[in-house]
Amino acid sequence: MHPSMDWSTLEVAHVRGRSRLVACTSRQPLKVFNPGSPTSACHVMLSSYGGGMVAGDTIRLRISGQAHSRLVISTQASTRIFRSIDGAVAQQHTTGRLAAGALAVVFPDPVVLQAASRYQQLQEWHLQPDSLLLVVDWFHSGRMDQGERFAFTGLRAELRVHVGDQLVVLDRFAFSPAEHIATSPGNFADYQTFFSVFLVGSPGDARFRHLAGRLARQKMPGSTGPHFAISSQECLISVTQARDNVCILRAAARSRAALQPLCDELLAALADEHLLGYNPLERKW
Repeated sequence: MHPSMDWSTLEVAHVRGRSRLVACTSRQPLKVFNPGSPTSACHVMLSSYGGGMVAGDTIRLRISGQAHSRLVISTQASTRIFRSIDGAVAQQHTTGRLAAGALAVVFPDPVVLQAASRYQQLQEWHLQPDSLLLVVDWFHSGRMDQGERFAFTGLRAELRVHVGDQLVVLDRFAFSPAEHIATSPGNFADYQTFFSVFLVGSPGDARFRHLAGRLARQKMPGSTGPHFAISSQECLISVTQARDNVCILRAAARSRAALQPLCDELLAALADEHLLGYNPLERKW
């Protein structure tokens, strides 16, 4: 089989005033749904056979957003990474390209790293100077409702974002609980769900300024003061203007419920008429 046949593909174009999925190919174990949208934005929902990824599964996805298209990508549910018995790794590789003026929002449910699982994730995006990207990267320490915490074997994640020929985001993370004390204050302490948001766009774009402002408002008041007690916080949030065209938010919470207000705030910001025009997850959550 030709290597390109291993890739699932999504292509969105602005057609007659609406963003439409004009090309779609899905390869197992990935399943792709295209639910209706009440606005001109295109909604794509990703799922998988069995509700997760077993050891050795590989998902490769290419995304293309044509000029002035608007795309939101979500998942049907949490992506469960199942046990690896023989050392095989579940992998997901996503590449995306956004043309002039295009918008893409990637807002998945969390990756749930079950006991003895191994997972690698790579995302790479190529933007034009006036396109806009918001990516959420989210994982749980395990099946929290069953009391499972950091029982997985290994996690590696990498995000690269290019604007034109310039690499503006390079975020790498790797963790192996067998080699580190996960609950150490220097690592995760007693926090169990970890949520990152990467916003990349043009400082002159009103859409970027709107979202950057909403991210900045999530910064915890007094978090740099001498009397701020980290141990008493159900959810920790930090916000950084990494570059004039890059904003990064990171959050750690003790529970999924503690993170919900932050999710609600971000989805409300995305519902602005100049962005998605609605909350694509309102009926889900």
